[in-house]
Amino acid sequence: MNLTAEKVHSTFMDCLFNDGENTEPHKIGIGVMMTVGFHPQRLQENESVIIEMLNDLPDTFKKEGGGGMSFLNMCQNKEDNQWADLHQTMDELVCLGNAIGKLSFLIPREVWHSLPGGVPYLVVS
Repeated sequence: MNLTAEKVHSTFMDCLFNDGENTEPHKIGIGVMMTVGFHPQRLQENESVIIEMLNDLPDTFKKEGGGGMSFLNMCQNKEDNQWADLHQTMDELVCLGNAIGKLSFLIPREVWHSLPGGVPYLVVS
């Protein structure tokens, strides 16, 4: 299994800027609860790891599988095992996937409140 809370968090932290680094240019990753500016080179270096983790999500999240699923279901992997205990950890994966252009939101933020739990549906392309 490529998708673990520890792996997501360590990859997320590795892609952030270190103290004293120039933050321009940066790559934006938009999540459910946060927006993050990532270091472009380290994000690119971790792209294959991020894709592997996204591929461990259930097929319902995939564009060619189920077409997208609720953020609330993101805590389960494709083997139906819980990999994350915290929404924050799931959101770190959302930010990483969004920053590399592999994960997007199916509807605008302005209408999330009408969805179950007030959270978006996501799709992995």
